[in-house]
Amino acid sequence: MSEIWVLVDTTADGKVRNVTYEVLTAAVKLKEKNSATVAAVFVGESAGAIEGDLGKYGADKVYKVEDSALKDFNPSAYASALSEAIKKHNPDIILGGNTLQNLDFLPRVSALTSGGLVLDAVDVDISSSSTLSIKRYRYSGKSISGITFHDVKPMIATIRPNTFKAVESAGAGEVIQETAQVPSQENIKVLETKLVPKDRPELTEADKIVSGGRGVASTENFELIFNIADSIGAGAGASRAAVDSGYVPYEMQVGQTGKIVAPDLYIAVGISGAIQHIAGIKDSAPSKPNLFVPIYLTCKNFSKPSASTSLFKIARLPSFVNCISLPRPSILSLSHEDCSGFDICIYCKAKFPQ
Repeated sequence: MSEIWVLVDTTADGKVRNVTYEVLTAAVKLKEKNSATVAAVFVGESAGAIEGDLGKYGADKVYKVEDSALKDFNPSAYASALSEAIKKHNPDIILGGNTLQNLDFLPRVSALTSGGLVLDAVDVDISSSSTLSIKRYRYSGKSISGITFHDVKPMIATIRPNTFKAVESAGAGEVIQETAQVPSQENIKVLETKLVPKDRPELTEADKIVSGGRGVASTENFELIFNIADSIGAGAGASRAAVDSGYVPYEMQVGQTGKIVAPDLYIAVGISGAIQHIAGIKDSAPSKPNLFVPIYLTCKNFSKPSASTSLFKIARLPSFVNCISLPRPSILSLSHEDCSGFDICIYCKAKFPQ
């Protein structure tokens, strides 16, 4: 086997996303089974000095496919640049995170290189004959299907974020500069790019998430969700029903048709728990995927609600079972004015389980 390529995902400010290190860990796992070289591949205008961090997680080489025409993401331009590099170096396997950017341009790469493509893998393996085998969820996570590549090269797959735990594995991180040949892009033009400031953790990388659903009932009520999230340093998410209702933007959507997350702590407010939403959080608790503890939402006059008004569900993961001890049910105070009668106060961090 020649090389296993890992596509580098970066944030708007040029930092390597955690999913890249997770995919590098998966690539190193394959390398250990079959002699190969692991190479990280950056496609864009300028990578900066990223080779040091990539080398820490097992990248033997770092290809930098750079060009000023790649400043703004354009699926056609990115596909063309990466495809030329593939034809030049002939890698056997190409892996990337199951991110919106990769989902947008990798199908084009597959077509341009006559390669095979599998999206949203939850496991990867190599047989003795250097054939890549993929596992992915089906039917909203109710079953797992196995897919094997046959007589095709390159073998391309995206891996679901948070599937592999990033593990350091020293690599040389040798930099190889590639000059991208990007044809003129007349059919797709980026007219304007706006960066949306974010004060909360990115959902796919957050270790705590508070999400709201249709039961939150309005955009104004979502301020409660944001208050809870900010009080514990969590990301803020939403169900598809809340997004379709116009309460919050699509970028907050968690679930089968939104973002796939795997936090240590997931609080769902006013969410019924439809299978489509559970599919987006099921990897949060691989051994106990449906362990929920109800938490009741207090009204502004601090009267404790009845069980019939339960709006909260809190997912507790195995790692939290011994360090979070909540009564069943627990009462959550949304005001610090008089929180003495409640189990948790979002403004009084001393009362919130650490």
